[in-house]
Amino acid sequence: MNAAIARLHEMAQRPSRRIVGLMSGTSLDGLDVALCRLTGHGAATQLALEHFATVPYDDDVRRRIRQVFARGQVSLEYLTLLNPWLGRLHARQLLNCLRTWQVAPADVDLVASHGQTVYHAPAHQHQQADFAGLSATLQLGDGDHLAQGTGIITVSDFRQKHLAAGGEGAPLATYGDYLLLSSSAEERLLLNLGGMANFTYLPRAGADARAAFSTDTGPGNTLLDAAVRAHRPGLAYDEDGRLARAGRAHPGLLGALLDHPFFTAPLPKTTGPELFSPAYLAAAQAQSGTAALGLEDLLATLVELSAAGVARAVRQVVAPGAPLPAVYTSGGGVHNPALLGALGRHLPGAAFASTAVLGVPPDAKEAILFAVLANEAVAGQPVELGAGRQRVPAVTMGKISWPG
Repeated sequence: MNAAIARLHEMAQRPSRRIVGLMSGTSLDGLDVALCRLTGHGAATQLALEHFATVPYDDDVRRRIRQVFARGQVSLEYLTLLNPWLGRLHARQLLNCLRTWQVAPADVDLVASHGQTVYHAPAHQHQQADFAGLSATLQLGDGDHLAQGTGIITVSDFRQKHLAAGGEGAPLATYGDYLLLSSSAEERLLLNLGGMANFTYLPRAGADARAAFSTDTGPGNTLLDAAVRAHRPGLAYDEDGRLARAGRAHPGLLGALLDHPFFTAPLPKTTGPELFSPAYLAAAQAQSGTAALGLEDLLATLVELSAAGVARAVRQVVAPGAPLPAVYTSGGGVHNPALLGALGRHLPGAAFASTAVLGVPPDAKEAILFAVLANEAVAGQPVELGAGRQRVPAVTMGKISWPG
């Protein structure tokens, strides 16, 4: 038997595994690195977060990614080269974290790498007649280069199996959220405010698990960050929502932005910055006559857009008059008081709290979830979730790369 396969077989039979989850989101702020101890699998999964860090991307890394990020036309040569380059970069960043934490690579069982999404093309969004009905997504940061660079067995490219089984490749949070964060005491909405906003709906534990699902709701931070970069060169985002809080939302622009079929499409649904792009914003500004709107008012309007998208999706889940589930937030948007305030206005009566109260730091949540998916890939079984309209296929996700 191949020695690496023998090691994986032995690892899968152990009661626990030490797994590093890696996540780089559409905000392009850096690589999230979460060292986790995972015990058991499936409904018996228990997680202990040993260490977490976000390794910031410098301007050069962001520039390289933006050469291909959410663009319909790119240099194929550049895209091809960026794939191993990012894999090697992530390997170096991971090893630096392990050195800081005084953890030897030999003491880590698996790396679980999401990679860097550069294009997301769900069937309802792309206009390619030759590929009608086909959904696709592309993440860069090759798993073989990660495994070779770290000496650690690597699980990567999780989204392709979800696509192959009939899903849209996103969001994948349903699986980890259900295994880690279901509660018999309450229904929950786990709201991630990343570049895109999405949530996982979790029925009470013990209820029909097939009701659990995840969906995107529209832009989270992506348009906010893009507007800041366009109007204030040198700034990457609106720190603490100060600029947005100084502005006033423009009703005409907000109406034009919400006048898109995505917001009324049935759940679940996925999207990305390919749709919610500066071009989408410019078209809405032209329609509403707000091309000259000041940055503060523009950001205040975009905050309302993100919150309205979340609220519209939530109302598609909750029956009229029924109480709202408890809402637990994560992602970069939890640091934006303007966005959190808008969510409170659009979902009056909802009880909001950070996922930190559930034992999951909000900035680490997505990296943790990919560690859970890798644990299931080697030690678990496909989990039956989201039957019917929820389109959450019962699959084991991730491709395995051997070091050496």
